[in-house]
Amino acid sequence: MSEHFWLGMAIIAASGALNGSFAAPMKSSRSWRWENTWLVFAVVALLILPWALAIRWVPHLVELYRKSPGSALVYPLAFGFLWGIAQVTFGLGIEAVGMALAFTVVSGLGCLFGSLIPLLALHPGGLLQPKGVLLLTSIPILIVGLVLYAKAGRSREREQASSDAPKSRLGYSFAAGLGICIFTGIVGSAWNLGFAFSGRLLELSKTLGAGPLVSPYAVWALILSAGFIPNLVYCAWLLSRSRSWALFKAPGSLREALLGSAMGLLWLSGIVGYGIGATLVGSYGTSVGFALFIAAQILWSNALGVLTGEWKATSARTRQILMAAVLVTLIAVGVLNLGGLF
Repeated sequence: MSEHFWLGMAIIAASGALNGSFAAPMKSSRSWRWENTWLVFAVVALLILPWALAIRWVPHLVELYRKSPGSALVYPLAFGFLWGIAQVTFGLGIEAVGMALAFTVVSGLGCLFGSLIPLLALHPGGLLQPKGVLLLTSIPILIVGLVLYAKAGRSREREQASSDAPKSRLGYSFAAGLGICIFTGIVGSAWNLGFAFSGRLLELSKTLGAGPLVSPYAVWALILSAGFIPNLVYCAWLLSRSRSWALFKAPGSLREALLGSAMGLLWLSGIVGYGIGATLVGSYGTSVGFALFIAAQILWSNALGVLTGEWKATSARTRQILMAAVLVTLIAVGVLNLGGLF
């Protein structure tokens, strides 16, 4: 066990809470539409902050990209673009079903497919090893969690229909929102594939002087920049269709822009913090550490969802089903990440 194990775990827990909180500022938006806020978030989280980190901390960044073979750059860019599509739908899912449901479904499925696809692509024989068996065991547990979420969500939708509980600004039904979250969880695992196939870029970064804590910033900048493109295209289309470009210049725009920027800062702080914490934890960082990160993200987002009224005007039974769904999903994540111990 690393001498910094507990410090690293504390950082990971805090990082999961930060990441699970990133959508909360959007609930305070008063005058902007969803696409206005999401575009500011995307600019800050996917462009400004990643490049600021890479330029500041990765030595010889331009030389690194220039010396890297084409395949080392294509993989993070291609998978980043695919992940960007999922990032758009993640925002839609949060607006449609709330933070509590969206984060748990997306995190659980993303964790599963982010582990399963690299294993099948790079080490298919690993499915017969303890890690693969645990991964496969987690699938039916996660499915039970999704079924419970569907039941809780349908019950919430029915109970809130005639109440003054917060409604989605996008007008999606719960079934559509859950479908969006499932799609996001599956496709959103592409960011992990971007890293899984970027080993040569990471190694070259280290040979040029980057330490293990900061070398991933060079890959992050590529993945997130490529992911920004679908976010930009979709938001621009919505802004043009709803003629909401003018809201960027309307009274109160500074406050709204700060909310979007806060979302970006919370989101990326959580990601960067996890990387630092996992490095301090050592060999258990990507197993026990990642399970803690996902668990903190799920628990914190659910707590915020309840506190901000997402489950207002629902019965005790509906909230009990929600808690059962959270518990089952956490068990699935724990079983899945136990494989990292083998």
